[in-house]
Amino acid sequence: MNKQPIGIFDSGVGGLTVAHAIKQILPGESIVYFGDTAHLPYGDKSAEAIRSYSKRITEFLLEHDSKVVLIACNSASASAFDYLKKEFENRTIIIDVIDPVVDYLRTRKFDKIGVIGTKRTISSGTYEKKIGETSPDVKVVSLATPLLVPMIEEGFIFDDISNAIIRSYLSNDTLAGIQALILGCTHYPIIKNQISKIFNFNVEVVDSARIVSVILRDVMDKNNLLNDSGIVKDQFFISDYTPYFEKIARMFFEGEINLKKADIWS
Repeated sequence: MNKQPIGIFDSGVGGLTVAHAIKQILPGESIVYFGDTAHLPYGDKSAEAIRSYSKRITEFLLEHDSKVVLIACNSASASAFDYLKKEFENRTIIIDVIDPVVDYLRTRKFDKIGVIGTKRTISSGTYEKKIGETSPDVKVVSLATPLLVPMIEEGFIFDDISNAIIRSYLSNDTLAGIQALILGCTHYPIIKNQISKIFNFNVEVVDSARIVSVILRDVMDKNNLLNDSGIVKDQFFISDYTPYFEKIARMFFEGEINLKKADIWS
């Protein structure tokens, strides 16, 4: 029995897709979530800046007694995962959202896989490198889609504007002939259905939320970290208040949520 919460962080609302999946698979677990809305999007920040943000947020989550920390952000996973593992190796378990997806794809048979994500995630080449190490015969193509995160954060998700932007990106010749598309940003599952429709549901759209949640459950089970106390308390923190964050959080977690602004940068 371990009543400590699972710590989760992202630059904004995207990580809520992962947090929601975790609560579906591990309903008996408490979570403490930090959305760094003051610095979003991470995708146009330097790797050094992302590492700095990620370190401070991880410290904050540990101050709130997190038993494990999940980086629910592809940009932070690509830029800060190895750094955080080294910095906190004796204090907590760090899990990212990229490695579980790469491991999942090893079980599938694809010749060509596409990746869409922020400029930082795509420029890091992390998916190409890691998939190439485990599946060298698979062709991986990547496309930066920088407008999608601010579009989602501003609430333009189910209208003509969002459809036009999404379609413009996905019609890029780079993605021609792909059999699977990795949503290389945890914001993107919010528009997953629109993406699938554009491909006429003929492309497997891979989002990390459920995949990562299963890995998290296995890691916690292996380390005797599962909570069977029946006591659950979820907490949500943001570095800058945005009405849309609260709206999306309430949509995912149905009703009242404990949302607080935390100024951890002063």
